[in-house]
Amino acid sequence: MATRAQVRFATREEGVSFSEHPDVIHAQFYVHYDGYPEGLGIEIAESLTKYQKIMHWEIESLDAKHGDLEYIYYVWQTSEKSTWISIFKVDGRFCEYSDKYFETTECIFVGEPSNLIDKYKLNTKTNG
Repeated sequence: MATRAQVRFATREEGVSFSEHPDVIHAQFYVHYDGYPEGLGIEIAESLTKYQKIMHWEIESLDAKHGDLEYIYYVWQTSEKSTWISIFKVDGRFCEYSDKYFETTECIFVGEPSNLIDKYKLNTKTNG
């Protein structure tokens, strides 16, 4: 089953919280499957820590929207500071009365790549 996600890149800035969606992103990618933290989250973290390649990302315009996302990832970077990652769980649904799509998100992770690996790779080993 497809678990769809977007990966967005943002600049670490003073006063911008990692647990909120930033106003400005610099790049955005769509991932059609394995977008859950134990899959895509680990891939992103290991790419940053072990320089592993990531496959199957589709580059998108910064304005692209989807009605089928389950996760949104932010990779926060700036020169001479550590990289941080935020993961948001998406709850989207269509209103039966207006046929409009409404999306809410909940921040489920904020931390450095090593923290993500510790949290989600260990959960995979103990639960799998």
